[in-house]
Amino acid sequence: MVSNNEFILEMIDISKEFPGVKALDGVTLQVRPGTVHALMGENGAGKSTLMKCLFGLYNQDAGEIFLNGQKVEFHGAREALDHGISMIHQELHPVPFRTVMENIWLGRFPLKKIGPLNFVDERKMYQDTKELFQELHMDIDPKAIVHRLSVSRVQSMEIAKAVSYDSKVIIMDEPTSSLTENEVNQLFAIIHDLRQRGVAIIYISHKIEEILKIADEVTILRDGKKVGVWPAAELTNDLIISRMVGRDLTNRFPPRENIPGEVTLRVEGLTSPFTKSFKEISFELRKGEILGIGGLVGAQRTELIEALFGLRSISAGKIFINDQEVTIKSPQYAKKLKMALLTEERRVTGIFPVLSVLENASIANLQKYVKPNRLLNEKKRRADGEKSVHLLKVKTPSLKTLIKDLSGGNQQKVLIARWLLTEPEILLDEPTRGIDVGAKYEIYTIMSDLAKQGKSIIFISSEMPELMGMSDRIMVMSAGHLSGFVPGREATEEKIMRMATQYL
Repeated sequence: MVSNNEFILEMIDISKEFPGVKALDGVTLQVRPGTVHALMGENGAGKSTLMKCLFGLYNQDAGEIFLNGQKVEFHGAREALDHGISMIHQELHPVPFRTVMENIWLGRFPLKKIGPLNFVDERKMYQDTKELFQELHMDIDPKAIVHRLSVSRVQSMEIAKAVSYDSKVIIMDEPTSSLTENEVNQLFAIIHDLRQRGVAIIYISHKIEEILKIADEVTILRDGKKVGVWPAAELTNDLIISRMVGRDLTNRFPPRENIPGEVTLRVEGLTSPFTKSFKEISFELRKGEILGIGGLVGAQRTELIEALFGLRSISAGKIFINDQEVTIKSPQYAKKLKMALLTEERRVTGIFPVLSVLENASIANLQKYVKPNRLLNEKKRRADGEKSVHLLKVKTPSLKTLIKDLSGGNQQKVLIARWLLTEPEILLDEPTRGIDVGAKYEIYTIMSDLAKQGKSIIFISSEMPELMGMSDRIMVMSAGHLSGFVPGREATEEKIMRMATQYL
């Protein structure tokens, strides 16, 4: 195979197989210098596997990779970085108890010689980091400890780190998943600057509006195969969706027909003991209702929900379930009250990566499968696991597959299966985070069916179309305050944004 000099990067006929599944089947990706090339597809389509082959994390079974016309073969991320390829992963893994500047220059600290010994030159490292942030218009303290930063700040730090390698190709995997609208615009400005320098960006995102705004070309994968490549200017929202899922999605959301009933959860004046957190939050959740919670990053939506589930303390306020006041001091007690929580960061606080799909799905409900002799009823556990995995259409070779080997969206569906097995009455948090448009509709349908069964759902989302499309009512928060409520059918993006910025 001869490389085409028109492209800075070519991945030709790449195939990769895992036990029981062909993740990539002859996929070709060609990227021009100074362009943003979007890579799209449903969860499990092969996007991440293709990028891991490029970044040296996987060795492809077949195919060739050319960089600047030269054939390359990487046997680890270090080799890829040394050749000018950086990758910003969707799930961030910084060194949490070290400084920002140490994270950025990890493995390549500037040194100074004192006598026969080399020492880290902290002054130069600080100055280099400060200049890097100034160049990228980022306001981050180089000496800040990383675990004290917000997710959006850590995301920005990782982008700066990728730029610091002077890379010619930067892979961005869902880079805006934790960014505010202002931070997204800042990222786009950085991408525009990188494009002007001739850097090629491979941009993976499920946010179609974002792709249409930033990308030059779009390659779409489905079931490990390349569907095609198109100029972004020729595509529309509907065209991308139909090519991703292989069918037309005429309705993005299932019809909402049920009428919410009596109040199942009532919250009065809930307040966090921390100054910069939620204050005096009051609301009601009804039987069969989907209550959406909108707001920008920093609105304290997740913190509020974690407090309801016993993961955070409160300094004031009351919680009532079915008109009975309760004090929820632990998740174990919240589970007894028939509550379930999907955490915001599935890799950090959701999945057990080295356990199987079955073990992850059943771990919150193990007591149900304990026989009188204290042994597990494996037959019953497996039957329930197979039923829930089938219901949620989880793409997995078997229940024995390690959950870390599944795509992000399929991992999320296993977590939903985990909580549905506990038969909850109240479900909390962000069920569609990191899930593609096809899988999202399946989750929406499950949410609607649960609401019809009388389950109550608190639905956090940063994507306004789904917040408006799925919610009976929307509660909007701003900087820890309750801004107000709006009926789902009357909601507009303008109304929600106005309320979301009320206390900023």
